[in-house]
Amino acid sequence: MSEKSLSPAFRTRADEVIDIANRQSQTVSAGQVSASLMYATARFNAFQVAATAESSDDMAEERENAVEYFTAQYRKMFEDHFDECMANFDRYTGRDKT
Repeated sequence: MSEKSLSPAFRTRADEVIDIANRQSQTVSAGQVSASLMYATARFNAFQVAATAESSDDMAEERENAVEYFTAQYRKMFEDHFDECMANFDRYTGRDKT
C-alpha cells in the first residue's frame, strides 16, 4: 500500500492511533507502547475475522489464510516505513544537520 494510494480518511484513522501512541510514549517507553499496539492490532484483527465468519469451524478453516494475510501485510508495511525512516533518519530523529 503506497502512501500515494491512501485516502485522507485512512490517513486520519492511522494518524489518530499514532497520536495516542505518541501521548503514551510520554509516560512509558516506546517499546512498551509498541508492544501494546501490536497486541491491540492482533486482537482487533482476530476479532475482525471472527466477526465476519459464519462459525468457529469456518474461522478455523480460514486460520492459515488469515495468519498469512495479516503477517504479510504487516511485513510489507513495516519494511516500507523502515526504509522511509532510514532514508530520512536525520530529519525524523531531529539530527538534521542543515
